[in-house]
Amino acid sequence: MARIVMKFGGTSMAGTERIRRVARIVQRQQAAGHEVAVVVSAMAGETDRLVNFCREANPLYDPAEYDVVVASGEQVTSGLLAMHLQALGCKARSWLGWQLPVRTDDAHAKARIETIDSDALLASMAAGEIAVIPGFQGLTADNRVTTLGRGGSDTSAVAVAAAVKADRCDIYTDVDGVYTTDPRIVAKARKLKNVTFEEMLELASVGSKVLQTRSVSLAMKEGVRVQVLSSFIDDDAPPADSIPGTMIVSEDELIGELEGLEMERQLITGIAADKNDAKVTLTRIADRPGAVATIFGPLAEANINVDMIIQNVAKDKGETDVTFTVPQADLARTQALLEEQKDTIGYYRIIADSKVAKISVVGVGMRSHAGVAGTMFKALADRGINIQAISTSEIKVSVLIDEDETELAVRVLHTAYGLDAA
Repeated sequence: MARIVMKFGGTSMAGTERIRRVARIVQRQQAAGHEVAVVVSAMAGETDRLVNFCREANPLYDPAEYDVVVASGEQVTSGLLAMHLQALGCKARSWLGWQLPVRTDDAHAKARIETIDSDALLASMAAGEIAVIPGFQGLTADNRVTTLGRGGSDTSAVAVAAAVKADRCDIYTDVDGVYTTDPRIVAKARKLKNVTFEEMLELASVGSKVLQTRSVSLAMKEGVRVQVLSSFIDDDAPPADSIPGTMIVSEDELIGELEGLEMERQLITGIAADKNDAKVTLTRIADRPGAVATIFGPLAEANINVDMIIQNVAKDKGETDVTFTVPQADLARTQALLEEQKDTIGYYRIIADSKVAKISVVGVGMRSHAGVAGTMFKALADRGINIQAISTSEIKVSVLIDEDETELAVRVLHTAYGLDAA
């Protein structure tokens, strides 16, 4: 018998028939002898509908009241799923964020979970009751409702799994696992049996939409084993224990499973593409100490994330151009901030480009193998794809290219690293 936390996203909860299907999946896990808790998202599109209500009420809405409104979507689905489970003969009840409680900080609309009081929940599960918990929401120290930001239900599920010391956290989505790249772009993309926390964290941060970045970071910190599988399976399908999804685990566990075969592990785990970045170039900045700080200091204070940075120095003129990327959603704010700081920074002009894409190759094998970046650069050059910027980490290389060349670049790199399925 295992203790399992199951999480179902918005597409899995989109309407009565899908919720009924989810109830049958949950019932099978309990019938197999497991202790089960379920974390649910709002129905697909419901959160957007509630956000629009807030904007119509007051464009400058109070974030605390915004949280009260948007948290209601998950409350509806948790109650409905509990009802469906009861109709199947299961003992089930819903637990709202304040009933556990799930304690967070007071950063409304983007709160972070601090603690979960799991005693009552554990007692309920031990008594054979299925706990249904709304994701995405929590409670401040002064008992105000908070929400965790987009995709926050993944984080809720991992946090609950950590609190109850679950054997694993099953994340059910509309895909049946983590692939070497988007199968809609590369038909020969392969589903991965295992991915390390670090690899999944990098993939999530550079465009893979399977899991929310914060949830992976929390799973890695708390040592929660996460399995990604599809909720869109036939009613007669076997339980998740025997469905081959993708398991997100620590590198130590993965090496232990390989037992000396780690030398055969794929050098590159996956390739991700992200079209949500924008490129900004400031021209003819004075080449002097502190010049770059005058650019990125104000952006940091405005909570604008900067990713790739390139600085070229023209020695004969004592001037430099600085290029960097920001999230596309922050481009207008970035330009406005830089315009305000023009005299302080001392640049000539701003050049912005939102028609770019970030392509990333990720794999823990990079640590012990040279030439990964070289393979990437040569493969792109051979197809005439120009690289506009580069950033790296220990297990990732990312490049910025023209948006129109995204799919070609992904296909070329997938083949170059030998990731195509036979």
